[in-house]
Amino acid sequence: MHTFTIAFILLVLGLFTLLQATRRRKATGLPGGEIIYADTSQWDPLEKPLYDAHVGLAGKPDYLVRQGEMIIPVEVKSTRSAQTPYDSHIYQLAAYCRLVETEYQVRPAYGILHYPNHTFRIEYTLELEREMLDLLDEMRSQATRKQVQRSHQEPQRCRRCGYRPSCDQRLA
Repeated sequence: MHTFTIAFILLVLGLFTLLQATRRRKATGLPGGEIIYADTSQWDPLEKPLYDAHVGLAGKPDYLVRQGEMIIPVEVKSTRSAQTPYDSHIYQLAAYCRLVETEYQVRPAYGILHYPNHTFRIEYTLELEREMLDLLDEMRSQATRKQVQRSHQEPQRCRRCGYRPSCDQRLA
């Protein structure tokens, strides 16, 4: 009888642990599959970022999840989103998809953006890839300019900007 009680308690503890792990995984927005890459404070730091020498792009997605032959990049954001994901986050995820394709020779069909209030599946289309590469080219060309025009109309964003003290285009 004593052995049965210990076995029952171990079974209940095992089920509780499994339930907690499932809840944590769901909270991060991770799909099912094997986590093959993690760059979060909860995991050991990775020694090298993903890199694409052809376009001069490097990055560290929060997670890469392998489902069969597919590798899915997952980016976890701490800020809440509106009903749709932010464009900058979509392009960041597209860059990670490109890096996955370069590093693993597998083109992701999609990536995942997870916010505290929403999780979005973003299809990695040829059009999105082209837009991301065009944006990357534009960013590089702007980096060499002496004067760059403000790219927003958001007073809150201006108030938090590190260049605010020296900016002659600030809104607030």
